Amino acid sequence: MAKEQDAPSSPAGVPERACELGELLGTIAALREHCPWTGALTHESLVEYLVEEAYEVAETIEAGSAGAALGEADFDAELQGELGDVLLQVVLHARLAEERGTFNFDDVARGLNAKMVRRNPHVFRPDGSLQDSFPATVEEIVQKWDAVKRAERPERQDPFAGIPLALPALAKAQKSIDRAARAGVELPAQAPIPETEEELGELLLAVVRSAHASGFDAERALRGAVRNYQQHVPQHQPPG
Repeated sequence: MAKEQDAPSSPAGVPERACELGELLGTIAALREHCPWTGALTHESLVEYLVEEAYEVAETIEAGSAGAALGEADFDAELQGELGDVLLQVVLHARLAEERGTFNFDDVARGLNAKMVRRNPHVFRPDGSLQDSFPATVEEIVQKWDAVKRAERPERQDPFAGIPLALPALAKAQKSIDRAARAGVELPAQAPIPETEEELGELLLAVVRSAHASGFDAERALRGAVRNYQQHVPQHQPPG
């Protein structure tokens, strides 16, 4: 295995990544102070941009996967830019919190790092150092991740707790079924499905067309079905 190279450093010996991130944080701080538009932003007013930017990242990735008319270099440039827009949202929210004296970007990064170490005991020891070996299967990884999450929030007995209410109905349905399967609770009835994702997409589109022809709102109908399922499914925690 090739020896891992050290990250490029600035003349002062600070890793280049840290310098670039620090520069970004400084730029946003200056904009908050001197730009009336940026200075007027709030957590609430930023929500629409956060959602929009996340969808734009997803659209870029899916367009690239679908073989859209983007060369590899163009795709990478587009993805890089969209990821930067998402990072901007994180930096802005952290800056707003820092101005209130509650937390800052470093706290966000530190908390995220601690969570990733804590929730991946198949890779890390509690002190963050690497394990001697990594024998875990994907199934074992999921089980350990879920076990750590339950230990973090033992008061959460509902397997659907934490699923955002504002998720689009189809995403909410998929997330609910995934949670139910991992928690070992009853799953909704399963219908025959096509053999490919493309055929599945055509089937879903046909269902929406039928709903429209009958005067139904497909989004509202699915949202109601998910809500009814979550409220009536028997719930229990899986064995340790």
